[in-house]
Amino acid sequence: MMQTVRRMELKADQLYKQKIIRGFCHLCDGQEACCVGLEAGINPTDHLITSYRAHGFTFTRGMPVREILAELTGRKGGCAKGKGGSMHMYAKNFYGGNGIVGAQVPLGAGVALACKYNGKDEVCLTLYGDGAANQGQIFEAYNMAALWKLPCIFICENNRYGMGTSVERAAASTDYYKRGDFIPGLRVDGMDILCVREATKFAADHCRSGKGPILMELQTYRYHGHSMSDPGVSYRTREEIQEVRSKSDPIMLLKDRMVNNNLASVEELKEIDVEVRKEIEDAAQFATADPEPPLEELGYHIYSSDPPFEVRGANQWIKFKSIS
Repeated sequence: MMQTVRRMELKADQLYKQKIIRGFCHLCDGQEACCVGLEAGINPTDHLITSYRAHGFTFTRGMPVREILAELTGRKGGCAKGKGGSMHMYAKNFYGGNGIVGAQVPLGAGVALACKYNGKDEVCLTLYGDGAANQGQIFEAYNMAALWKLPCIFICENNRYGMGTSVERAAASTDYYKRGDFIPGLRVDGMDILCVREATKFAADHCRSGKGPILMELQTYRYHGHSMSDPGVSYRTREEIQEVRSKSDPIMLLKDRMVNNNLASVEELKEIDVEVRKEIEDAAQFATADPEPPLEELGYHIYSSDPPFEVRGANQWIKFKSIS
């Protein structure tokens, strides 16, 4: 799964540079242990909401690669029918990438409230980056979650740079796991998938037992810039990126551990790589050949169950029908 996320992001990079993907595009290569490790520690019935660096989570929550890439290229076969793009993808029990910095955190607390209200043994993973960690709304969400003992795991994906600003320059305290104050916190190696999985299991058990929210800081790293418009080397050196790649790449760490413990052979891992490459190429073919959604569907899916109604277009004489 980590290899699939890595290849998918590299393919998105390629399609963006070919101007087939337009607009905003935030890649998560380097952070694969976070999305895959978190999913390994929870149940499919649990809930997850994240920021706009969302492609990996969309995949781990069950969305096929072809639908993710088709969404990036704005095609009809995309997971949001070509209308959401990079920052707005959704799947079952996955409430999307969200474009406003930190705004998904109160939403995640609300999802956790629904879990408690409905009496279901479910938790909500609420993710945000180190760049969002100083937002006031996050502390308001902490407060309500702690007061009401909500089954919410607040997760700070600390990739060391909020856009182009290092954590040391942005935060008076970089101990993000202690920010909950009255909420217990864990600091986790976000480059080691087994660390992430075990910490997630622990945190989920804590929430399910009725003890209220818990905070996790995943210390990770992104290889790309903040978005595709950021070359990513003006505020950090190429040597720094290369050092992380060579010493703590999440895929390399797991491969080495598997081979050294005789859990897999080098040949088996190579076969997986070949399969993944083929899957990504097939998905990219679909994402570039699939048609764009027709203009008359512009107003579709505004509401999920209302009778059809008319929506005004870009000028008042153009009308579109909204069908759920």
